[in-house]
Amino acid sequence: MKILYILALMVLGQGAFAQITSSEFIYEKAPFPSCHASTIEETPTGLVTAWFGGTEERHPDVGIWVSRMVNGKWTAPVEVANGVQNSTIRYPLWNPVLFQMPASKGGELLLFYKEGPTPQDWWGMIKRSKDGGKTWSNTERLPLGILGPIKNKPVMLKDGTLLCPTSSEDNGWRLHFEMTKDGGRTWSRTEAINDGKEFSAIQPSVLFLKDGRLQILCRSKNGYILESFSSDQGKTWSPLKATSLPNPNSGTDAVTLKDGRQVLIYNHVTKESQEWGGKRSPLNVAISSDGKTWKELAVLEKEPKAEFSYPAVIQTKDGKIHITYTWKREKIKHVVITL
Repeated sequence: MKILYILALMVLGQGAFAQITSSEFIYEKAPFPSCHASTIEETPTGLVTAWFGGTEERHPDVGIWVSRMVNGKWTAPVEVANGVQNSTIRYPLWNPVLFQMPASKGGELLLFYKEGPTPQDWWGMIKRSKDGGKTWSNTERLPLGILGPIKNKPVMLKDGTLLCPTSSEDNGWRLHFEMTKDGGRTWSRTEAINDGKEFSAIQPSVLFLKDGRLQILCRSKNGYILESFSSDQGKTWSPLKATSLPNPNSGTDAVTLKDGRQVLIYNHVTKESQEWGGKRSPLNVAISSDGKTWKELAVLEKEPKAEFSYPAVIQTKDGKIHITYTWKREKIKHVVITL
C-alpha cells in the first residue's frame, strides 16, 4: 500500500521544503519470511530494487530477489540468483548492490552480491542485465581478492573509473576500494586503509565534496559513524576518524545531491539511549552542505526496539530522493522525499 504525505518535514535553506511524497512496501506477500540489505537504482526503463531473502540471514536458502517499478507499481519479487553449488551444497547470498552503467559504457545494469557461508569467507559475484532488470546474464565470479561494492553503491569518477567502496571482515573490520573501468571485467584495488583495531569499519558510502575531495562515511563498532577523505580520487585515504553522528553498529548509506549537498540515512542511536545494544530504531535522514555539519531532515521510523535498518539512497534524474530499507526483517520499504 502506498501512503502519500502532504506535510512539509523541515524548512531548508533558501525557502525549500522537504516532503515525504510516498511511503510504501515493495511487496505485501513474498515466498520468503525474512529479508534484508536492499539496494535501489534508476535505469532507463525505471526503478529497480534488490535484496536478499530466505528463511533468515545466513540460511542456505537465502537468494537475491528483484522487483521493478512498472506503471507506478512494484512487480512481484523474482529470485534472480541463488547459492546452489550442486545437489548437496548451497550457500547463502548477501548484500546485493545495483549500479546502472552509462550508455557510453554499454548501459548494462550491474548486480553485485556476495556468496558464501559467512562474511568472513564469502566471495564476490556479478550478474548483468541489458533490459533494466527484466532478464539477467549467467553469474560471474569476481577475481580472487575482489568482492565488489560490499553494501553501498559504487560511484563513477570523471575518468570513467567505477569506484567500489568495500570492506572485509576476515581480519578485523577493514576498508578498501576496488576499481574497474570496463564494467567489472577487469579490476584493481587498494590495500586496507585501516588496521581493524583502533577503528573497526565496514560498508562505506562515497560522497563528492565541493572542493574536489571524496569523503566516505561508514558503519563501525566504535559508537560513531566514521569518515575519511581522499584528494586523489580514491587511491589514498586519510586516517579514519569519528564524526559527531552516532552509530549502533548498523549500516548507513549516503548520496551527493545534484546541488552538492549530502544526504545520509542512519540510525541515530547513542550508547546512552535505551535502544543501544544492536537495536536499530529510529531511522533518520540528515542533510549537510559540507559533509561536516548535519541537520535532521526526517525521521522515517521510530518504533522503539524494532529494526529499521540497512538503508540505500539515490537521487533520480527528476531530483527526488529514493530510499529503501529493511522493515523489521519482514519487508522492504520504499520512501520518496522531495526537496
